[in-house]
Amino acid sequence: MKRILITGNAGSGKSTLARKISDELDIPFHSLDRIVWKSGWRRASRNEKNRMIAELTNQEHWVIDGVSLLAQDEADTVVFLDVPRRVSFWRTFKRNWRYMFRSRPELPPKCPEILIIPTLCRIIWNFPKTVRTRILDRMNSTENSQRCFHLKTNNDISRFLTEIRGTQHN
Repeated sequence: MKRILITGNAGSGKSTLARKISDELDIPFHSLDRIVWKSGWRRASRNEKNRMIAELTNQEHWVIDGVSLLAQDEADTVVFLDVPRRVSFWRTFKRNWRYMFRSRPELPPKCPEILIIPTLCRIIWNFPKTVRTRILDRMNSTENSQRCFHLKTNNDISRFLTEIRGTQHN
């Protein structure tokens, strides 16, 4: 595992898991939030976003968190955190509370959570019918040696991390 994408709904735990994997494997961590969002919660243009994702995925080693079919295609390992919406809402609430009036570490400046709450609610609610299927279809259609992990519970995540630790010590 050298090129790992952690994908899933907002609030699914992508950044948390990506940081753990990055630390465990000593591979650089990158959040797509820094690419998708500009200061003040402005969206990057599609061309700018695709160019910056290509720059990241052209590197030899990476752990990326976010939703990107471009990154998914370039990954040797895809981890899909497929948690229920209620879990995403709860985790987003807990995160937003801490960063209500300031930017999270993986975001550009001037991106306090209070300004994105309605958008996050729409993203979380619509994810199962808009994005989830595309991620799963891409995972199921991989004809190469890409490893895919479909994690739905905290126990799944714990087992996955244990497996990573085990492969590092062999």
